[in-house]
Amino acid sequence: MIDPKLLRSDLAAVAQNLARRGVALDVAAFTALEERRKHWQIETDRLRAARNAAAKKVGVAKAGGQDAAELIAAGDALTGAVAQADQELSSAQRELDAWQLELPNLLHESVPDGADASANVELRRWGRLPAFEFKPQDHVQVGERLGLEFESAARISGARFAVMRGELAHLHRALAQFMLDLHTRTHGYTEAYVPYLVARAALIGTGQLPKFEEDLFALKGDPGLYLIPTAEVSLTNLVREQILPADNLPLKLVAHTPSFRSEAGSHGKDTRGMIRQHQFDKVELVQIVRPADSYAAH
Repeated sequence: MIDPKLLRSDLAAVAQNLARRGVALDVAAFTALEERRKHWQIETDRLRAARNAAAKKVGVAKAGGQDAAELIAAGDALTGAVAQADQELSSAQRELDAWQLELPNLLHESVPDGADASANVELRRWGRLPAFEFKPQDHVQVGERLGLEFESAARISGARFAVMRGELAHLHRALAQFMLDLHTRTHGYTEAYVPYLVARAALIGTGQLPKFEEDLFALKGDPGLYLIPTAEVSLTNLVREQILPADNLPLKLVAHTPSFRSEAGSHGKDTRGMIRQHQFDKVELVQIVRPADSYAAH
């Protein structure tokens, strides 16, 4: 989510940045929503001040032995007006938040302009593509001889799942263990075991909701939990709604979890084998750093 303070202080710069990725910012819509929010914020503050002043007058009247009935009635009316204004303010804020959550992220200055991946620029290559004197087999052909099964998974769960047995299952587990050991023992990360089910607010915090809800698996009924699409969601939300002392940064976290993705928008794309699976394992790295240090950390 784009910082609301930036939208209020430099809307033109935000619009210019989003235009680089082919997104036209609806400035008029934001202005109207923000003006509505400001109006009800000011009105709520005014009514609260008036209610507080009325309450003091009631106290003074009672202390002086005067009839305070009219003052009490006026105070009750102000209390009702405050409640109504609070509702209007909350409604305006929810609508503004929903609008802002639909905005894409701002582009870093190093990112080339363009509406999609076709504008990507190749910066460098590493290594050389191998040349074979035979026709190489893909991971499906190799894996099926080693314990990789798609038919078994399809009987259990349907398409886009896989079963691994024997040495292949062992390799799968060992790779995750190797990566955890590498990052905790060599690169200074702290391993974390985190929930695989998260609340809606956690996914809003990391940007999956509301824009990418179709790519998530949700549980029916209360309390409305979702399966994580990546451990990044759980790891990032470990510091949600907290103010961290700068001296405690950076926080370097690593977790191994399954990831669950519906891949709703990828029908027919790269579906052979273990590509675009509904369930897969991943070792995720997350660093919590000062904003000024984030690009270097990335």
